[in-house]
Formats: sequence, structure tokens, C-alpha cells
Amino acid sequence: MNKRLIIMLVLATVLFGGIFGFKAFINQVIADVFDNMEPDVVTITATTARTQTWTPRFEAVGSLAPVNGAELTLEMGGIVQAIHFDNGQQVEAGQRLVELDTRVDRAELAQLQSALRLAEQEEARLQRLIEQRSISRAELDRAESEAEQARAAVATRQALIDQKTLVAPFAGRAGIRRVNPGQFIGAGEPIVSLQSLDPIFVDFNLPQRKLPLLADDAEVRISVDAFPDRTFTGLVTAVEPRLDRSTRTLPVQATLDNSDEVLRPGMFARVELDLGPPESLIVIPQTAIRHATYGASVFVIENNGNDDSDDTIVVQRFIRTGTTRGDLVAVTDGLEEGERVASSGLLKLQNKARVRIDDDEAVQPTEDVDPRPDNG
Repeated sequence: MNKRLIIMLVLATVLFGGIFGFKAFINQVIADVFDNMEPDVVTITATTARTQTWTPRFEAVGSLAPVNGAELTLEMGGIVQAIHFDNGQQVEAGQRLVELDTRVDRAELAQLQSALRLAEQEEARLQRLIEQRSISRAELDRAESEAEQARAAVATRQALIDQKTLVAPFAGRAGIRRVNPGQFIGAGEPIVSLQSLDPIFVDFNLPQRKLPLLADDAEVRISVDAFPDRTFTGLVTAVEPRLDRSTRTLPVQATLDNSDEVLRPGMFARVELDLGPPESLIVIPQTAIRHATYGASVFVIENNGNDDSDDTIVVQRFIRTGTTRGDLVAVTDGLEEGERVASSGLLKLQNKARVRIDDDEAVQPTEDVDPRPDNG
């Protein structure tokens, strides 16, 4: 019995040993094949790290605001009698816009003016009598007081009539009126929007650390979605003397020329502001950078720039990047001027991969510092 068991154990050992040995042999053969396999040549495009002079730029978002703008209302309610402007019309300061019915007020004004004339005549008569010493001074004082009261009553009624006439407080463009002739409106009810469009303000916020770099009358450039192909320029004209406590930013206002009135209050604007002296920076296209959780890197082309050689390779190198501008990014560390790096095909690359450089301009990534793609 023991002899049979020993024989079975020996046979099992031989069988399983052969199986595992064969498996190890196969794995070794596969590993040798991959180790000796020539890596594929990857086709890439290349660019040269170069130096450009950039002025430090601050970018922010802002809103356009009118120099003067208001929702016009009346202090008194009543029935609309006349409208003296058209929707969208340019109006001048002091121009009458809307009048309410003032017939009752004017009738009362005429009554008060009549009482005023009588009081003034009585005052003048008593003035002559006091010179003749025919009456006491108290009678003249009473007549003068009655005349003053009559004048005040006339002025009060005239002011109430004036409050029923809407006058443009400044020159600007009227909006769409919200009232019609014969309509009753209450006090304070919006009638029309009036906006002064030329010039126009842009309001934005500046971080407190940028305040020392802000120069007087600094130039700003803005762009708006309504006109993507245009850039509007202006000058900083006002800086808030205190910071916003919640955001620790400084409200800044710039004034822009808007003679063609294409910019309108309330528009969203992208603001660019140059801060600080120009700097010389090494720049490369953003497409040349591989971003990862452990840092940014580029693939530097080696073999002395002999792109036609079969042993042209790329070496992965970690870098530090700075600001971006258009298609370009500044490299602050890890790359020297004149070095060539791969600008496309990075997903297929690894360290010391063999490459072939395609110099066809049609496949080269763009390297524009201020790209303006066609939105059509």
C-alpha cells in the first residue's frame, strides 16, 4: 500500500512539475520577444522653445454701466395727458417727456394767483398809508404776512403742477415707454428708462495684491460676446478708496468711448489690464505639454536635431509653467531657449520613444498669442 502511494506522489510531482516548467518556459519566451522587439516609430510635430516679451496681464470679468442711467418716474400720480418722445429716441437734458392732466391744479393755481394779487394790492395800499402815518404798523405787518402766505401758496401749487411733468434730467437715449395717453399711473410707477451711452463705464474688481502695480490712467481692453471680433479700449478713471471686505478686492472703473453706441449698459465684459513692466519669457504651445497629477512635462527631441535619423528619440522632462496667452504658455523652469519639443502626438509617446517629425505646416498646431477663431 505504501509503495503505491509513493509511486502516485512521484507521478503527480513529475506531472505538475512539467506543467509549471512549460508555463515558465512560455513566459520567458514571450518576455524575450517583447524585450527584443523594436519599438514603433511615432510620427509627431515639433516646435522650438523661443523667447518672447510679455507684459504681465491681469484678466477679469466686468459689467458695463452708464455714466448716467435711471428709471424715470413721477412724484405725483394722475392721468397721462401727453407723451412728447418716441421709443428709443435721443433726448436732451430738460426736454419734456410726459405730462399728466393738470386742469384742476391750474384752476386752483389761478385762484391762488388772484388772491395773491389782491394781497399785494392791499400791501401796497397800506404801505402808502403807513408813510402818511394814517394806520398802525401792525396793520401793515399783517398785510405783508398775508401777501407772503399767498406767494407761498402759489409757489406750492406751481411745484405740484411741475411734479406732474416728467423732464429728462440728463441727455441720453430713451427706452420703451410703459405708459400710454389716458392711462392712470401712480406715484413712483416706472415710465421709461433713460441711459447715457457715450461714454460708458466698465466696472470690475482688482485683487489687493495687484494694487501696487496699477498705474494712473492705465489702459484697459474689453471684449463682449455681441462683438467677438472687436476690442474696445479705455482708461481707468476711478478706483474705490476701500476694499470689499467679503472678497478683499478693489472695485475699479474705466471709461470707454462708445460714440457708435454698440456697447450697452448691463453687458458682460472680459477685461484685460496690463500691470507691471515687460518680461522676457520662454514660451511653447500649450499642445506641447502633458499634464498629469504629478506635474507637467514635455518631450524634448534629442539626437542634435537630425530629424531624418532612425535614432531620433524624445526624452520626457518635467517643467514648471507660468501664465498662458492664447495658444502659448510660459515655461519658468525646465526648458532652455532653442530646445525642440514635441508639439502633437503626445498620447503615443513615452520616455526615449523613437520618433519621426512631420514638418507639414498643415498639421502643425497653432501658436498664436491672440487667436481669433471664426465663429461662423
